Amino acid sequence: MPDAPCADAPAWQGGWYRFARQMRSPNFGARPPSACIDLVVLHSISLPPGVYGTDNVQALFTNRLDWNAHPYFKQMEGLQVSSHFYIQRGGEVWQFVSCDERAWHAGVSTYRGRSNCNDDSIGIELEGLEGDAFEAAQYEALAALVPALIQRYPIAHIAGHEHIAPGRKADPGPGLNWALLQKSLGYPDRCFPEGVLGHTGS
Repeated sequence: MPDAPCADAPAWQGGWYRFARQMRSPNFGARPPSACIDLVVLHSISLPPGVYGTDNVQALFTNRLDWNAHPYFKQMEGLQVSSHFYIQRGGEVWQFVSCDERAWHAGVSTYRGRSNCNDDSIGIELEGLEGDAFEAAQYEALAALVPALIQRYPIAHIAGHEHIAPGRKADPGPGLNWALLQKSLGYPDRCFPEGVLGHTGS
């Protein structure tokens, strides 16, 4: 792994965040020429579910997961997915795909009047179990990463996988404290899905 950059180093090197550990995934593609990268999608993941601190997520995103290592993995066999970022319980940030490219994290999805959210979103996976709480270190990592994204891309919306694929996905679920995330970022209500902040203001 490369050494961590100096604190005064630029945050970005192309579409790569300098303060993340890089592990490049083959699962990506070009964004449409007209794509406006204005959405951050938050997910939750753990492999197997509820087991933390392994390298199974990293292996999944780089097509190296041993499908025979756990019974749960058999139902995923052959799956090719990726996310731009993965934030572990201790706040460690990994990056698998350049933010200039299209990662495979959203699937069939629609949000803010547009479909195919992979085309114009940045995916962030949080190590966690759907519905369970996340760690303070993960919120701290988001509080650094999301503003850095906004410096480089015209981010105007932050949503969960459950909001862009309702009925099909339910992560990150009720364990994500949207109000805490909003407070740490200082962004207006209109940036978040309706209802997650306890009211429907705009």
